[in-house]
Amino acid sequence: MNVTERFLKYVSFDTTSDEESSSCPSTASQLVLAEQLASELKDIGLSEVCVDENGYVYGVIPATSGRESDKAIGFIAHMDTAPAVSGKDIKPAVVSYNGGDIALASGECIKESDYPSLAKYVGDDIIVTDGTTLLGADDKAGIAEIFTACEYIINHPEISHGRIPVCITPDEEIGRGADRFDLERFNADWAYTVDGGEIGEIEYENFNAASAKISVRGLNIHPGSAKNKMKNASLLAAKFINMLPEAETPAHTEGYEGFYHLCGFQGDESSAMLVYIIRDHDKAKFEARKRFISDTVAYLNGIYGENTFEAEIKDSYYNMREKIIPHMHVIDNAVNAMTECGVEPIIVPIRGGTDGARLSFEGLPCPNLSTGGANFHGIHEFIPIRSMEKMVEVIVKLMQNK
Repeated sequence: MNVTERFLKYVSFDTTSDEESSSCPSTASQLVLAEQLASELKDIGLSEVCVDENGYVYGVIPATSGRESDKAIGFIAHMDTAPAVSGKDIKPAVVSYNGGDIALASGECIKESDYPSLAKYVGDDIIVTDGTTLLGADDKAGIAEIFTACEYIINHPEISHGRIPVCITPDEEIGRGADRFDLERFNADWAYTVDGGEIGEIEYENFNAASAKISVRGLNIHPGSAKNKMKNASLLAAKFINMLPEAETPAHTEGYEGFYHLCGFQGDESSAMLVYIIRDHDKAKFEARKRFISDTVAYLNGIYGENTFEAEIKDSYYNMREKIIPHMHVIDNAVNAMTECGVEPIIVPIRGGTDGARLSFEGLPCPNLSTGGANFHGIHEFIPIRSMEKMVEVIVKLMQNK
């Protein structure tokens, strides 16, 4: 199969992850794709192929003769799709893009004015959704590209290379992709996640990340006799929201700028819950953001009574930059591979995180590479076929590095 055929096959599997589930993987449907992927790796010719008890798929291309002592270079992608938008019954379509807006089957439209990067792909064949689901290029495009590169390497024994381990993880979209990653089994000296956006992106800086749950305890009394007695938890929660800087939200920030993002709000008069994610590239600013949340809770408790507000703040992952800087040859290799393949390398910070960020702090330097896709996690997601083909070439080049 070529990379496009693989991609279209993989997106037919519903692998939406579920943050409310405590199992691993969080959804049984991911195991269905995991078994398919393992079978495919065996057919391609990889060794040591398995699906472990947690749904992680592993495989290895052994080193060619004379390169057994070379560094092992690994490649990682994830099989789940984001739970924010449906990944069930995806109906991809290939459109020949000649400029302008792209009309989707549902009546939705990918507007050139909203997505000016479309201009780069005039003349390309682009895979889009029907406008009712996401596409799943995040990260089934990464899987398709890695597998196609593996097949090419194995079918061309004249290409020399070191040991090449591969792993496909579950539950990356809900922040658990690295939780049960078996570093000993993977056994790489460094690796790349193929989980980025538009063609050419190389990322080794990401957000420091934390989650915050703000609980609000109210006092509910019949509204007819509530004067000077009722404490409406939902209104108190709104006061907390209004105390955070309005300009420091995702809609008002870019590049290295951090933010507070309200991603959940449930409440009534008696109780309320706010769920935030906190992000910043700079570690000191990240710590200051967490303190600001705690200080705001303390301030409001001083007004409305002790234990009215409670914050549970939990770190999620950290900026991998400090772990990659001592291994900058890994980035140099990616830049050189892209350049040799006619792809312009673009080093950009990730306004998010990857499995690689966590793995880098566990001893496996692991920057992120583009898949070629755009507009992830939404109905306007798309990926140019030429971008996927180019990423296969880039991965093949990287597999030959020392």
